[in-house]
Amino acid sequence: MSKDQPISPAVMAQRRAPSAPTAQAPESDQVLLTGDAAQAVGPEEMTGSQAIIRSLELLGVTDVFGLPGGAILPTYDPLLDTEKINHVLVRHEQGAGHAAEGYALASGRVGVCIATSGPGATNLVTALADANMDSIPMLAITGQVASSSIGTDAFQEADIVGMTMPVTKHSYLVTDAQDIPRVLAEAYHLASTGRPGPVLVDVAKDAQQATLTFTWPPHVELPGYRPVTRGHSKQIKEAARLIAEARRPVLYTGGGAVRADAAAELMQLAELTGAPVVTTLTARGVFPDSHRQNLGMPGMHGTVPAVYAMQQADLLITLGARFDDRVTGQLDTFAPHAKVIHADIDPAEISKNRPADVPIVGDLKYVIPDLTQAVRHEFDAAQAPDLSTWWETLDTLRETYPLGYTSTDDGHGSPQHVVERISALTGPEAVYVSGVGQHQMWSAQFVDYERPRQWLNSSGLGTMGFAVPAAMGAKVSQPDRVVWAIDGDGCFQMTNQELATCVLNGIPIKVAVINNSSLGMVRQWQTLFYDGRYSNTELDTGHDSRRIPDFVKLADAYGCAALRCERDEDVDATIQKALEINDRPVVIDFVVSADAMVWPMVPAGVSNDQIQIARNMTPEWNTED
Repeated sequence: MSKDQPISPAVMAQRRAPSAPTAQAPESDQVLLTGDAAQAVGPEEMTGSQAIIRSLELLGVTDVFGLPGGAILPTYDPLLDTEKINHVLVRHEQGAGHAAEGYALASGRVGVCIATSGPGATNLVTALADANMDSIPMLAITGQVASSSIGTDAFQEADIVGMTMPVTKHSYLVTDAQDIPRVLAEAYHLASTGRPGPVLVDVAKDAQQATLTFTWPPHVELPGYRPVTRGHSKQIKEAARLIAEARRPVLYTGGGAVRADAAAELMQLAELTGAPVVTTLTARGVFPDSHRQNLGMPGMHGTVPAVYAMQQADLLITLGARFDDRVTGQLDTFAPHAKVIHADIDPAEISKNRPADVPIVGDLKYVIPDLTQAVRHEFDAAQAPDLSTWWETLDTLRETYPLGYTSTDDGHGSPQHVVERISALTGPEAVYVSGVGQHQMWSAQFVDYERPRQWLNSSGLGTMGFAVPAAMGAKVSQPDRVVWAIDGDGCFQMTNQELATCVLNGIPIKVAVINNSSLGMVRQWQTLFYDGRYSNTELDTGHDSRRIPDFVKLADAYGCAALRCERDEDVDATIQKALEINDRPVVIDFVVSADAMVWPMVPAGVSNDQIQIARNMTPEWNTED
C-alpha cells in the first residue's frame, strides 16, 4: 500500500477504486475459502483459544513461531493438544517475526507468529514494518489484556492495533470470542491475496477464555477489498505496441514478480522480446543470472550495464517494481529518455514516484502472459524490432565493466571472495539469507541466483538482525535445502540468541559472519563522505581487537559447530567442512579486512549517471542527448 496514507489500508481500499475492470471479481464481497479451508466443521462448543488453534489448522498453517506471556497464555494451552501445528519457541519476539518472514519468503506461504501483549507485541513491530515494506504475507497473533481493562493502562497493555496500522495491511482487535474464526480467516486472506503483506490480530484475554459455538467455514465478507487480477485489455494492447516500437527496451523487474510466482511467465516475455532484464534487490533469482539477457541488479550498488541500460532506455517495462530511491537515484534524472509501462497489483504504487505512460493494474501471474500474447500478435503483424545495436552497446559494457573486486592493502581476507566461494561450493538449490549492509550487497552481487526464493533479505526497511531468525524460518519451511545466513558482525549481534532456538529445535542453518570488526556500510560512508572520521563504528570483533565477543566461543556456548577462517586460502576448506555438518547449526567467523568496500556505487542523492566503479572512478560512456 502507499506509505503516505494515514488511514487504514482497509479504508483506503474502499476509497481507491481500481480503474481497471473487475469482471473477474466475485459479484459479492464474500470471500470463498477453498481446499481444506473450505471443509465443513461444527457446530462445536469450545473456548476462544481453542478456536484460534482450530482456525489455524483449518487454514493449513503447519508452523508458528512464538513466545508465551500472560495475555496469550490461554492460547498456548491448546497448542499442547494439536498434532498439526509445530510451534517453535523463539528467544525474542522480533525473532519470531523475522522467522515468519523467512518462512513466507522461502515457501510462498503465509508466515505465522504469536506474542503476548505489551512489550511482547511491540517487539513484533519491526518485523511487521519490514514485512509491510517488502510485501511479505504474514499473520501475527497477539494477546491483549481483558476487554474490560483496555484503555486503563493495565499491566502490559499497549495499543498494538493503533501502533501497527501504519505498518500492516490491516490490524484487528477481537473482544468477542465468536468473531475469532471469521477474523482469522479474513486476516489470512488479506495477508495472502492482492499485494501480500502482514496482518495483525490482537485478541483480548477474556475473548480467548470465553466459550463460543465454532463453525467452519466462517462467513467472511470484506467490503471494498477486491484485488484486480487481470490487466485492462486496452492497456495491455497499448503496452505491446510500445514494446514493438522500442529500440532500447529494458525489463525492469521487481519483487512483485517473485510474490506472484511469475518467473516462468517472465522468462517467456523476456525471450520473446529479446530485451535486457534487470532484477532489483528483492527480485534476484526471478530471472536466472546465467541467462544471457540478465544484466544484473540496478541502482545504488547495481552493475554498470544495468544502471546504464536504464539510464539510456527508451522504454521501461516495469513489472512489480516501485521505483525505489535506491534504484532511481536522483529521481528527476532517472531514465530521462524512457516511456514507462508499469504493471503492479497495487494501484497505489503506479505513478507514485514516476508517472506511467501505460499503467496496468493486475496480478503479474496473469498480466505477463496476456502481455506476452499481445506482443506476439504485434510481432506477427510487423517484424520484431531489431535490438542488435542496443545489445552491442550493452555487451561492450559487460566486457569492460564486469563485477569484480581487488584485494585490500592490509593483506587481510576479502569478504567478496568468501561470498563468491559460498555460492560456488553450495549451489543454487540452497537458500541465501542476509542481514543489512556491506555483506548484503556482496551477497546480492557475488552469489549466483538461478531460481526465485533463493535469496531472502530485508530490502525496503533495511533491518539489521534479519538474517539469523529469517534463515531459521526459511529452514523450517525448506528442511531439505541448505540455508546460509550471510551476516555481518554488527547484524549478528542483534539476533544471535536465536541460535539457541535452532539448536534446541534441530534447525541446522549455516551462519557465515563476515567479520570486518565494524559497522561496515556506515564505515564505508564515513570513509567516502566524512574524511575517514570513524565515529562509533568499530565493534572490536576482528583483527587486532579484543574480540568481544569471540564469535567462536559464543557459537560453542550455544551448542553450534564453531569455525574461524582468517585467510583467503583457507576459505574453501572451511566452507566444505561447514557443508559436511548437518546435525546442528554451524557458525563461521570469517575475519576479513575492514577496508573492503562495495562497488559499484551511486552516492545518495545524485544521478545514476554518476555511478562509480571505484573511489572517484566513473565509467566512460557516451550518453545520448
